[in-house]
Amino acid sequence: MELLYVHCPWGGIMQVTTSNQPLMNLGFGGYSCNWGTHIAGLYETEQERDHILLGYLSQGAKEGDLELYCQTEQTMAEFSSKLSAHCPQCEKLLNDPNIFQVQSAKELYYPNGVFSPDAMDDGLGKFFEQSQKNGPRNIRATAEMVWALEAIPGKEHLMVYESRLNYFIPGKPWISICMYNVTKFTGDIIMNVLRTHPFVINKGVITENPYYQDPDIWLKENAPQFLKKNRA
Repeated sequence: MELLYVHCPWGGIMQVTTSNQPLMNLGFGGYSCNWGTHIAGLYETEQERDHILLGYLSQGAKEGDLELYCQTEQTMAEFSSKLSAHCPQCEKLLNDPNIFQVQSAKELYYPNGVFSPDAMDDGLGKFFEQSQKNGPRNIRATAEMVWALEAIPGKEHLMVYESRLNYFIPGKPWISICMYNVTKFTGDIIMNVLRTHPFVINKGVITENPYYQDPDIWLKENAPQFLKKNRA
């Protein structure tokens, strides 16, 4: 896909073409992109992380999007305080499950104690179906992925899940930003993060990722046993 940047002088928004779906305001860095996009958010500091998370989630809350957020690297109280300071009108929305679905890593990724890409496929599919029951909804998902540094059974298949998200997300009113702290993950893991995310945020800048591999290719080379799953 050719990456297109368009400077919009009336609003200072930089448009990054990421799919053929409608545009959305990412809420940070003056960027907009298209729905149906899977992004790796790389960061080194708490400030970098919060710049992305707070802008992204507060913008979605203002627009009435459904926010799916997995909080791991900070407490819920810390996140709530920061979000309220960043977006005062979001404070009351944080307790509205029709706007915010905040889950722990265990609740989202391994509710039965084991991480499973197949279970994630099923769970996200059901979440999406439920979200659309009363009409079309845009979904902004994001997670702090440091939970995968813990001794969680099945976490060795995390990149299988990340790769297969590239079957699930395209064509849906869905954006996922997977947040990876590069000071905590090994270089090998970060390289696989890059191979499984078509777009990347690094130093606050979003670009098309030249290291990305189509899931058919990545799975064939790294986890062929998971190729049985058909495209959604």
